[in-house]
Amino acid sequence: MIRTYEAHDLEEVLEVWYQASMIGHPFLTETFLERERDEISRHWMKIAETHVYEGEGHVVGFIALIGNEVGALFVHPTFQRRGIGKALMDHVRASRPYLELDVFEANQIGRGFYDAYGFHIIDSHMNETAGLAELRLRLEADART
Repeated sequence: MIRTYEAHDLEEVLEVWYQASMIGHPFLTETFLERERDEISRHWMKIAETHVYEGEGHVVGFIALIGNEVGALFVHPTFQRRGIGKALMDHVRASRPYLELDVFEANQIGRGFYDAYGFHIIDSHMNETAGLAELRLRLEADART
């Protein structure tokens, strides 16, 4: 079930983010992840439009947006490959003329998902905080999955 994020979901959202990051971002340091976790908790969750996917009574996935920017799409590793990421993306896509996001070039799991969903590369740049290459992806409203 997809629903709007509520403040009491924070710890479960952070756990989903961390566990999925360990799988999708094994190249990130623990120090970087700790800083990101704090930034997500203190800043991003307060300003993002976030939707969670609830399964078995817990948050097992979430998507966070600021406008047309997908800032986060994470599914707990135990629940990956069950259509949860697609369901979350479908949920927000219906109300947007386009979506854009950044993904680490080395994130093969994320890149495979976004490619299959229909996103295309529009730019590349360096993530200065992580010191790693990122790709800028875009999905037009009329792209079909």
